[in-house]
Amino acid sequence: MGVSRISNGSERQSWSRRGVLAALAAALPATVLTGCGGSADASDGTKGTGGDTAGSTAGAADAKTTKAKAPTLTVTPADGTEKADFSSPVEVTVAHGTLASVKVSGHDGATLAGSYNEARTKWTSTGNPYSGTTYTVTAQAKGADAETVTFSTKSPGETFVGYFTPEANSTSGVGMPVSINFTHAVADRAAVEKAITVTAEPAVEVVGHWFSDTRLDFRPETYWAAGTKITLGLRLKDVEGADGVYGTQSKDVTFHIGREQISTVDLATRTMTVRRDGSAYATYPVTGGDADHTTWSGIMVISERFTETRMESSTVGLGDEYDIKDVPHAQRLTTSGTFIHGNYWAGSAVFGHTNASHGCIGLQDTKGANDSSVAGYTFYKSSILGDVVVVKNSGEETVNPSNGLNGWNLSWDQWRAGSALSR
Repeated sequence: MGVSRISNGSERQSWSRRGVLAALAAALPATVLTGCGGSADASDGTKGTGGDTAGSTAGAADAKTTKAKAPTLTVTPADGTEKADFSSPVEVTVAHGTLASVKVSGHDGATLAGSYNEARTKWTSTGNPYSGTTYTVTAQAKGADAETVTFSTKSPGETFVGYFTPEANSTSGVGMPVSINFTHAVADRAAVEKAITVTAEPAVEVVGHWFSDTRLDFRPETYWAAGTKITLGLRLKDVEGADGVYGTQSKDVTFHIGREQISTVDLATRTMTVRRDGSAYATYPVTGGDADHTTWSGIMVISERFTETRMESSTVGLGDEYDIKDVPHAQRLTTSGTFIHGNYWAGSAVFGHTNASHGCIGLQDTKGANDSSVAGYTFYKSSILGDVVVVKNSGEETVNPSNGLNGWNLSWDQWRAGSALSR
């Protein structure tokens, strides 16, 4: 169009109002121009072509402003995390929407359960993820596509395990407690005890008792009923037993209780009476500890059994008084060294008449442990781990409940007081 170019500051040209309007009118399309009436027409958006155009523009702006935002998912730990904390739950949240589904799976195929909040905008795992595990989170917001996140948790620096007695799938006597010895001292006893369950069929209340920071035993108020099935549940994995020290076990173990056998040793009469399922089973003459080496009294439980074993006095603080390499039919009653065993080196007149041992309970036996006619052999063959042996009239005080599997020497109130959990 016929408009002079302005090349620099010296080439100025004056533009009149009329000239500007004329130039604009020539350059703009006709529809735009038609819409540009006077100022009074432009303010009236309800009439004429100009009013319709203004209304359309405002509506488009409003629609853009109020358009629904797409749901946004956030997963904690974040995607790609390689050493995530395993002491906090997994969380999935959504902004601008609600959660339709969440699934958290470990690399072993096990899933992590969880729950939604009331608004269904947040999902939180019920438990924490396990250490040293890779997880895949598949989450979907309502009306949107599913999204997948993968993360891995870090491994604990220091760990502990609990070694348990009796052995899995074994059958024991009615006095066998469930005893757990930990490989690291436990500072948070409540956390560890809470992570361990002992249940019985038929049902009976079972309570834990801490003998030390490395030993926790479980028992009912009275001996187990014959035929009881016991299940030990260990859920110690990632339980912090001490500062920075975590458990590693997550398993269930089953034990069984066999017939009831309770033997009572009376060292005043030097006899042992054996009762099986409430009825008299056998009576044996015995010998107990002499006046200088009295036998512990109280309730004791058979914890180990040996067809033959070596007994050396130096191991129980008695110097070189004896060293017998082939003691027959030996069954341990205390950790400190009390056994009920066969004896082939004493004369037959000792049994039932004299207490002449160094603290053990002896039954007549023969060298080689293969004579089925002697008391040592027959009692051994009738016994199993967990059988109860009660010693009375020994002249000695009651055995310490922690000396062997002998917690039955505590009353029920005393036993419960040793639990770290409120009852």
